[in-house]
Amino acid sequence: MAKQTTDESQIINLIRLFIKLMIDRDTSRMNEIVDENLSLTHITGYVQPKKEWFAEIVSESMKYYSAQAVFSKADIKGDKAKCVVRHLLDARIWGSRDIWRLQQTFQLEKRDEKWLIRESVATIF
Repeated sequence: MAKQTTDESQIINLIRLFIKLMIDRDTSRMNEIVDENLSLTHITGYVQPKKEWFAEIVSESMKYYSAQAVFSKADIKGDKAKCVVRHLLDARIWGSRDIWRLQQTFQLEKRDEKWLIRESVATIF
């Protein structure tokens, strides 16, 4: 296995933290690691703004219980990066609880030596 660069490690660790914070319902800390215009595209294709999504996390209409990572890869080009993560996500989304085989493709940007999540697009794998 190839050695990860510092940026790759930072990105993978940031995504892990992001998922942990989703489970913990800690939107305050999530807000510190995402762009102010973060968008989340659900598996249905619905593009949800950050403020609306965070409100659903807090109200638990989107409740995340656990996530088991099965794959992660970061591709970096300068101050932009794409990170693909596959995990088994135990969640209740709008009333339906399941273990979702979720792939999230994150777009990130490095600003002032800090990586921020700009976008997340979810699909099923």
